Amino acid sequence: MYQADRGNYRTKESMGKVFMHSCLGRLLIFVAFIFVMLFIAHFTTPTEKEMAEEMEDNIMQCLEENDSIKGDPIDDYVHNLGFIFTKGDSMAVTEEVRKAYHMYNRLQVYRHGLYSTAYLHNNLHPEGVRVGFGAFGLIVPTVLYKDILLDVGPVHKGYDQKLIQQVTVPDTDLGQNPNIQEFHYKRNPDD
Repeated sequence: MYQADRGNYRTKESMGKVFMHSCLGRLLIFVAFIFVMLFIAHFTTPTEKEMAEEMEDNIMQCLEENDSIKGDPIDDYVHNLGFIFTKGDSMAVTEEVRKAYHMYNRLQVYRHGLYSTAYLHNNLHPEGVRVGFGAFGLIVPTVLYKDILLDVGPVHKGYDQKLIQQVTVPDTDLGQNPNIQEFHYKRNPDD
């Protein structure tokens, strides 16, 4: 077979450029980038002490913000976004609310290899509900006001209560019965 153009088809690119343009090179660069990010994540994971302090502050801010009627459930998420960058006012939450929180709730922090999580345990959530996570040195609260238990009371009045209570009508004079004639529910023939 005859080829009209027998020029040199070798590229003049360096070995680095050839490596960067190959699939194997791109894959190795991507794996190296992921490895570096995992290495950074491992060493910037918040400690249990940092996580507990920040989550206590975020929960107190949640208690502080929820002293009025909320418009919709998105309010908790918007407040959590602001809690990332602010510190709570320790005097805004009353002492009785603070005592009730510490009496009925327990905050547990778990440190994983690359991130930390915080769980709130109480009678509503005995297995715990996640109220925050931390990674890359940043602690993000996900606490909802409905997950915090501040009051404990009886669920029912007792086991000896009847399901259907009898209603007693007092024997009082209810007046006279009205004079109902047939044309009250059928048309009056005189009309």
